[in-house]
Amino acid sequence: MANTDTKEFKSGFVTLIGRPNVGKSTLMNHLIGQKIAITSEKPQTTRNRIQTVYTDERGQIIFLDTPGIHKAKNKLGEYMVNVAENTLKEVDVILWLVEPTTFIGAGERHIAEQLSKIKTPVILVINKIDTVKSKEEILTFIAAYKDILNFAEIIPVSALKEMNIEDVKSSIFKYLPAGPQFYDEDTVTDQPMRQIAAELIREKALRMLDDEIPHGIAVVIDQMKERPNGIIDVDATIVCERDSHKGIIIGKGGSMLKRIGTAARMEIENLMDTKVNLKLWVKVRREWRDSDMYMKNYGYNPKEI
Repeated sequence: MANTDTKEFKSGFVTLIGRPNVGKSTLMNHLIGQKIAITSEKPQTTRNRIQTVYTDERGQIIFLDTPGIHKAKNKLGEYMVNVAENTLKEVDVILWLVEPTTFIGAGERHIAEQLSKIKTPVILVINKIDTVKSKEEILTFIAAYKDILNFAEIIPVSALKEMNIEDVKSSIFKYLPAGPQFYDEDTVTDQPMRQIAAELIREKALRMLDDEIPHGIAVVIDQMKERPNGIIDVDATIVCERDSHKGIIIGKGGSMLKRIGTAARMEIENLMDTKVNLKLWVKVRREWRDSDMYMKNYGYNPKEI
């Protein structure tokens, strides 16, 4: 639908980058006003690019949430870094999210180096300012960062407390080109429902399991069918790397698997706005994160980057 106002309708692609766990997914969920990207306290929560859409009278922003840029340790890690770095060349604006600190470590400098090679406008977003005592302190963080890259803008925010979220949207629109509306107004993501359901199950597992297990899990939707009465049956498998992990995921008398399933089912029901019957299984696939075949089967195909 074309915009008939005299003001130009803007549209374009924006990516959120930053080291793992700086709050990229939380910020994107608040920018679009709905939960799509999974969030957890553990690093490497986001593995694929999640495309979400925000539309208002000014235009349309299509967000790509990339995996964090980091030094890769295995094939899955290499895949994630390639996805993140390739995205930088394809977008109109880059949002770089950082923690509120004056210390700029090797990880941040690595990102700055990648960004210095491209011409895309970069908006630096200093997140988690709700944890900072004074405005003066925020100014010291801005001063520390402003010399490492030529930023289009620097905006302090709190994704969690929704502080300055509107400022981020206004800045993005400033740098987007005039363009068509790619998606309907009510579209918030282009991800298939199966993929969102898999991600929500993985999020619950990440939140509830011990630290050493989550990196080694994938979730596969075996089938998703709607009954004539509107109830949706979802069969899913949690894939892990060791027999000992399988035992922990299932839990005593199936208690952990039941907890993961109940929490995931409620979120999937909220998103689909209908009753869901979710069944979960657990399978062991040793070293799947270093297997091209398994990675492809579980939705991480290096050839699709």
